[in-house]
Amino acid sequence: MQVHSSGEKSRNRSVVAKFNLILVLWKLEDSRPPKMPKHYRPPGKKKEGNAAKYSTRSKALKHLQISLPHFRKLCILKGVFPREPKKKFEGNHKTYYHVKDITFLQHEPLLEKFRDIKAYDKKVNKARAKKNNPLAERLLSRKPDYTLDRLIRERYPGFIDALRDLDDCLTMVHLFAALPAVESEHIPVKRIHNCRRLSHEWQAYISRTHRLRKTFISVKGIYYQAEVEGQKITWLTPHAMQQVLTDDVDFKVMLTFLEFYETLLAFVNFRLYHSIHVEYPPILDPRLEALAADQYSLFKYITANSRASRVESQAVSSSDPEQAEVGKKGIQTEDSELRLAQLQHQLPANEPGALMQLVEDAAGDDKDDEETRECKTLFKNLRIFLSREVPRESLLFLIPAFGGVVSWEGDGAPFKETDEGITHQIVDRPTQGHIFLSREYVQPQWVYDCVNARIVLPTYGYLVGRVPPPHLSPFVDDEAEGYVPEYAETIKRLKAAAKKEFLPMPGSESQDLDDPQSLLVEGIISRTEATEAAEKKRKIDVLEKQYHDELKMELDRVPYSAALSKKNLNVEDKEESLPDQDQKAVDDAMFMVTETRKKRGLYKAMQKGKEKKMAHVNLLKERKKKAESAKSP
Repeated sequence: MQVHSSGEKSRNRSVVAKFNLILVLWKLEDSRPPKMPKHYRPPGKKKEGNAAKYSTRSKALKHLQISLPHFRKLCILKGVFPREPKKKFEGNHKTYYHVKDITFLQHEPLLEKFRDIKAYDKKVNKARAKKNNPLAERLLSRKPDYTLDRLIRERYPGFIDALRDLDDCLTMVHLFAALPAVESEHIPVKRIHNCRRLSHEWQAYISRTHRLRKTFISVKGIYYQAEVEGQKITWLTPHAMQQVLTDDVDFKVMLTFLEFYETLLAFVNFRLYHSIHVEYPPILDPRLEALAADQYSLFKYITANSRASRVESQAVSSSDPEQAEVGKKGIQTEDSELRLAQLQHQLPANEPGALMQLVEDAAGDDKDDEETRECKTLFKNLRIFLSREVPRESLLFLIPAFGGVVSWEGDGAPFKETDEGITHQIVDRPTQGHIFLSREYVQPQWVYDCVNARIVLPTYGYLVGRVPPPHLSPFVDDEAEGYVPEYAETIKRLKAAAKKEFLPMPGSESQDLDDPQSLLVEGIISRTEATEAAEKKRKIDVLEKQYHDELKMELDRVPYSAALSKKNLNVEDKEESLPDQDQKAVDDAMFMVTETRKKRGLYKAMQKGKEKKMAHVNLLKERKKKAESAKSP
């Protein structure tokens, strides 16, 4: 048996006490919260600032529990787009969305439709993997689908709202309508045919109701501007050329936009057609549709139906039974004409175009404004024939929109090229074989320039084989730009001559006409009135000179006295006024001294804009001089 001394026992007790103390300290360390990073935010803490207002795209996908393609499609259909916060709290490489927009998407019924379609696609792929084709076909026949009618009513509560957002819609639909209707991996043929149908229906309405206002041919395509219910709608149509589909375009995103735009344009066309009492969708003439003359067929359909509805309303409102019977006969006659037009391909074509002649307009002139009546009568009493090399679809849209009668080369045309009533023939070739002396041969630009000028321009500048005048854009305000082209002045004088208005001679300024002596010579005012106006003008000039003298002396820190002012008034005829540049410098200096810093900055920005505009005007003038010098021998 081992015996321990008292010293050893005390030493053991001290060791045990140390171990117990260490254990107690360890327990305390375990109970303490761990050290957190510097920028750690507890999960329950409320976010503030941009972090609370915006969310990144990855967080939005996790919140909605959908894939990125479905998220893109949902945002396009609902009209939700990325935002740019003032401070990007997670870096510049992130895409940010508003939290309210993500919450708005969370309750969208289309989310459930997307999930159902995704699950159904998995079933179809599974059946095809097992080579069970009958099951796959049955599943495809019952695949869930969705419509966008509710989204149209949600995004556009009123019809005016839909018209305001129609520019991009029409441009996209016309772009896809110009694509080749061949089967490809990117775009189904069915979508292209639908875009062509919708674009032709829109153009037929605009042409029939004479709502077109401006047009311009550019490198990108042909711009059009129409005015529908007070809203100006501008769209771009590509040139009639062979289009090639490239792989550097994301067609899935474009097809998603197109899906929404097709539904929107169908709603708009439905409303517009019913506003002129025409049933929608229209019934096309099968023969003209086969000959790619959809616009002319639609024009005939709208004219016949609107006229029939007008006769019907007159018959219903008439109290005389005989007049009501006449109205019914008129309705039957128009219906029979429409049936004959639709069945024209079954009849012998001994007289081409006999059944497709245009009838008079159905809408009354009392409902049209002054601008519409002007557009309706621009090409009145003109019969225009289109050669095969001109852009037929664009001219078939333009000429009837301004009251002209148009035909083309081919089957189904209203009249042939040998018709003696043709006044103008549109040709786009350097020479013409057979020439009829009873008509004028002009280039296609003549039609577009006449539309923009709102007068029938002289044709000598647009004859075959000549270089036509410059094609001016009607969307540019020449007066605001500071440079008025020479041909614009010529058109202005032609319009004034057509309206029998007076314009100053070229080179004369407006202040020359305001001069009392000039007005006296013209016989507008009497001699007494001219003397009073001259005296008033002299006093105004004296006061302006006195004001500029005061400003100059104040800048030079010279004391200004009343005696000096009287002396200036007495000798104002002997002294010369400040040059315009000096007066402008004085005014600029006074403005920079007296105004606030904000106004000075705005003034400097305005001056820079004016200088840039003047540089552009000077460049145009130099180009004009070079072109004139190159033409001169």
